[in-house]
Amino acid sequence: MPFDSLSLSEPIQRAIREMGYEEPTPIQAQAIPLVLEGRDVIGSAQTGTGKTAAFGLPILTRMGGHGALRCLILEPTRELAGQVDAAFRQFAKYTDLRICLLHGGVGYGPQRQALADGTDIVIATPGRLIDHLEQGTFHLKSIEYLILDEVDRMLDMGFLPDVRRIAGYCPAKKQVLFFTATLPPEIERLAAWTLRDPATIEIGLRRSPAETVRHAFYPVAMDQKFELLLALLDALHYESVLIFTRTKMAADRISERLIAHNHPVAVLHSDRSQAERTEALAGFKSGKFEVMVATDLASRGLDIAGITHVINFDVPESPDDYIHRIGRTGRAEAEGDALTIITADDLRAIHAIEHAVGKRIPRQKVENFPYHYTTLLEDRPIPKSATRPKFGRKRR
Repeated sequence: MPFDSLSLSEPIQRAIREMGYEEPTPIQAQAIPLVLEGRDVIGSAQTGTGKTAAFGLPILTRMGGHGALRCLILEPTRELAGQVDAAFRQFAKYTDLRICLLHGGVGYGPQRQALADGTDIVIATPGRLIDHLEQGTFHLKSIEYLILDEVDRMLDMGFLPDVRRIAGYCPAKKQVLFFTATLPPEIERLAAWTLRDPATIEIGLRRSPAETVRHAFYPVAMDQKFELLLALLDALHYESVLIFTRTKMAADRISERLIAHNHPVAVLHSDRSQAERTEALAGFKSGKFEVMVATDLASRGLDIAGITHVINFDVPESPDDYIHRIGRTGRAEAEGDALTIITADDLRAIHAIEHAVGKRIPRQKVENFPYHYTTLLEDRPIPKSATRPKFGRKRR
């Protein structure tokens, strides 16, 4: 099914042809006709499947040209808001629609000016949006389209009360689009309160990691975790690798040690300034940094093409966090590898992860690494053929 069969407006089709879009992904093929019909939609799909275009292209088609503020898009983080803003500006390149980005970490002045100049679409994080509403900068009385994106991440970050409050500022009659990677019960209750007779699209199994991702656990003694990380980076043929830690302090510490070992590293967590976060993402996307060390701030929704490997330096606190972390690789049907360094303290968590993904994840070793003894190395003997890392592709 080509895009030109989906009844998108000519300016939108011109823009996506220029961007190289040819055929819609499954979530796009199913969502776009429903949104064009004016239906409320719940879209659940794995990360990397094109959800932004699934709601952006038909909404921009329905909006047509410049007028009043009609569309509000809520995103859980500054990075996601900036990412969607950039995509919408590309999609709307050949229209006169105006887009305004509202998030924290930057001054209010330019945002107030953009709102005063008139905008059709506001893309915002909940906190900064509420600040503007409380200050009387603008109102949401003319909203016709409300899009809640990455709703499961909003749940994780405690934003659902703010989302309910913001929805209450909007007119009762509006089209609501609800996009998420997972649909836990709390989100289903919010959907029942917010949406009217929604069409539900579910691409892939709930909580299912991308089928193109290969998983492996690397057991090691606690005092050798960083040395094993270095050994993995030396052994793997990676193009870009995203390393997850549980805490901001750990992310800073690991990045400093990697830099000392001559690895070009970017760092991403919530204590970094907006300028630092923007620079880190831009450098990682461009290839200036082959390695990014991040907390779970980076685990949901960030669209960074070409991440060949995700390494969990710290085992995530929940299976859902694991699934979202590894969703940063293997995107858009590309192959990827998810490596998790595990210690004896992680047994309960790794068993929960295996239950969630529905299979035993193989334990592997790095060849010639001087392992200290840990009982995990004896947990389910590892065949000789599996002791050498098989991950990776040649560098381009």
